[in-house]
Amino acid sequence: MKKHFVLCCLIGLAGSAFAQAPVVPKYQYMQLTTIESLIPGGSGRSRMLVTNADGNAQELPLENVFSLGGINFGNIKGNDKAIVIKVNQLTQEGWELSETIAAANDGLFITRYLLRRPR
Repeated sequence: MKKHFVLCCLIGLAGSAFAQAPVVPKYQYMQLTTIESLIPGGSGRSRMLVTNADGNAQELPLENVFSLGGINFGNIKGNDKAIVIKVNQLTQEGWELSETIAAANDGLFITRYLLRRPR
């Protein structure tokens, strides 16, 4: 009985020696989300949210797409510039644009930019 117990312990130890180590993800991810309001009259709230790899979020203002006069192309141009500047800043920090998801629903344009970089 003692021999069987020792044999089982040795087999258990040998098996644990070959167990796989936890897999470390190859990439870190972060997300940039733009929310552009289509509510006329400037009462909407357009924002850019930046969620870092550690989960901390930063909120940056964007201009509303509509004003009292209708579509405000100056605001669209300013928002595009702010988004491009932020994406360029992140790529200079080693992040690459991995995926973009766009959705328009109920007076909001929401676009998510998923960025990654090697660990």
